[in-house]
Amino acid sequence: MNDLESRLSRLTSASGRPPVLPAADVSYALHDTQIGTLLLATAAGRVVASSFGDEETMTTRLARAISPRVLRQPAALDDLRRQLDEYLDGRRHEFDLEVDLALATPFQRLVLSDLPSHTSYGRTTTYGRLAGEIDRPKAARAVGTALGANPLCVVLPCHRVIGASGALTGYAGGLDAKRFLLNLESKS
Repeated sequence: MNDLESRLSRLTSASGRPPVLPAADVSYALHDTQIGTLLLATAAGRVVASSFGDEETMTTRLARAISPRVLRQPAALDDLRRQLDEYLDGRRHEFDLEVDLALATPFQRLVLSDLPSHTSYGRTTTYGRLAGEIDRPKAARAVGTALGANPLCVVLPCHRVIGASGALTGYAGGLDAKRFLLNLESKS
């Protein structure tokens, strides 16, 4: 037996199957949806990312903010993926998930934690109105920036925030994705 075969045999259990890796501190998966590919991640049973960001950037952010043990483990995200698919198919109006804003700045946390109470399924608000709701009436632009970096897209519905004129403005997944989400919600 050569050195490579010896090392490979140590990686195989008595059953002849590869070993099962322990759960990571952060589990993630890429999930293809009607609005694009989302990187989904959980840590300690809480959703920490539902992002349009690229895999390398997002896993680096997760490693820096939460733990260096970030592993691609799709099974750990089955419930999140199921709920996201149900939502995008119009069969779910609310998510039943624990979320953690570990990837958000303090100002983003202020904006995002207040978001669900000011927007409901099928309804929109404006950046200015949301800024006023968090007692920062002149911070509409900062609210837009905070929402643009939302680490929990779709789950925390930043797509429901529009310009004062009613125009659709920036969205991490692009304006087509934002339009899709708003149209989906308007049908119910």
